[in-house]
Amino acid sequence: MKKALITDRVHQRLIEGLEEMGYNVDYEPTIALNGVHELIESYEGIVINSKVKMYKELIDKSVNLKWIARLGSGLEIIDIPYAESKGIAVMNSPEGNRNAVAEHCLGMLLALCNNIMTADREVRQFQWNREANRGIELEGKTIGIIGFGQMGSAFAAKLSSWALDVVVYDKFKQLSFEEHRNITAVSESEVWSQADIISIHLPYNDETHHLVDKAKIDRCKNGVIIINSSRGAIVHTEDLVEALESGKVGGACLDVYENEKPNTYTEQEKKLYSRLFEMNHVILSPHVAGWTKESLYKIADTLVNKVRCVIAD
Repeated sequence: MKKALITDRVHQRLIEGLEEMGYNVDYEPTIALNGVHELIESYEGIVINSKVKMYKELIDKSVNLKWIARLGSGLEIIDIPYAESKGIAVMNSPEGNRNAVAEHCLGMLLALCNNIMTADREVRQFQWNREANRGIELEGKTIGIIGFGQMGSAFAAKLSSWALDVVVYDKFKQLSFEEHRNITAVSESEVWSQADIISIHLPYNDETHHLVDKAKIDRCKNGVIIINSSRGAIVHTEDLVEALESGKVGGACLDVYENEKPNTYTEQEKKLYSRLFEMNHVILSPHVAGWTKESLYKIADTLVNKVRCVIAD
């Protein structure tokens, strides 16, 4: 019987779906990368998340592998050209968590603009600071979206009926928004210069590494708000922190970070992140923008359908 290995937590829908396709499924959500290296040669399919990197060394050991399924969207953990050169199909599942990401970004932005986190802490401490917590409205603002794939388009859809303007840039797409009165395709430079709020929805690669740096921030409006739910290293953390401290950036909503393992921080990183974490004009979450109960199922269902198409070819 053909075998599939699942290396992270998934909804039962994925296990049952693979079994319906004739796979003997080994569900090992706590398996470490070295364990995958030891077992991979016996599997026809593998389901991975960020802890398993499907690079050349592991692919070379995957002598029976027919497909790699990525939970979520980021494909930087897979050497796609090398996998495909070996006849291995690669698939991801951004359709499964795009709505979760869009809702999370909007929630973080509303919390930031309305001082909800600060106000909540103060009320719990019997402080009643109404004027200090006067918020700002999104109505009339310009929101810029860089990257119009599954996540960026889902975020734009949430904003399409709001009384605000959305400007969008995607390097790889010809965009037209004739059906949406408040969404416009613009150049990248126009996003940086026009937007009051900029949301990043890009894959991580050499080209996007530290895309948001001092030079880009300096081109923005004073007080711009930066949202990043894609990959942490797309934003140069030190440049962002300095811009937040100077007031050039008026606030930030961050779900992702350059280093997402606090127990591995260097002394320099501890100091840098301590500066960031002490700020009241940032909203922070631990890489959970696409992490909902609903997306757990939808990601599983998406991959079941994609695997079925792959093995049917």
